[in-house]
Amino acid sequence: MGATASCRKSTGYPDHDDATYRKCQELKMERWIQMHYQIKQREQALAIAQHRELFYWLGGFYLSALYGCASYYQRVKRVSALAPLVPLTFIMGYYTDWAYGSKLHRIQAEANMIMEHEQELLHWPGGLPTVAGIDEARVEVEMEKKMHPHHL
Repeated sequence: MGATASCRKSTGYPDHDDATYRKCQELKMERWIQMHYQIKQREQALAIAQHRELFYWLGGFYLSALYGCASYYQRVKRVSALAPLVPLTFIMGYYTDWAYGSKLHRIQAEANMIMEHEQELLHWPGGLPTVAGIDEARVEVEMEKKMHPHHL
């Protein structure tokens, strides 16, 4: 009850013109925004950590492939023995850049450019969902459950 109890007057219902109520609502919204921002930060940190872990595994594979290709090249003396290293080098470069380089900063900069200059790319197909559309879909699902309970 904490924050919401302080938002209510003695009648039990808040007065929306009341400055205290508005301040309480602003505080709730700020907390909600901060919570979602922190969740996104944690998700992003987890994604970076996953890319670093994948980088370690790919690094081990790359070194094994490098050793194998180099030893095979020593025996056959053909440059084609080193051919598998070409795509692996690009893959290692990509994951190195993602895990420890500036790739994330470039992605964020590009996202900011899209948000500033290409807003039309950000519109959802069919527009924003409406409450009526959500309720309609919910009712359809409930009706489907009633009509065909064995299908779900």
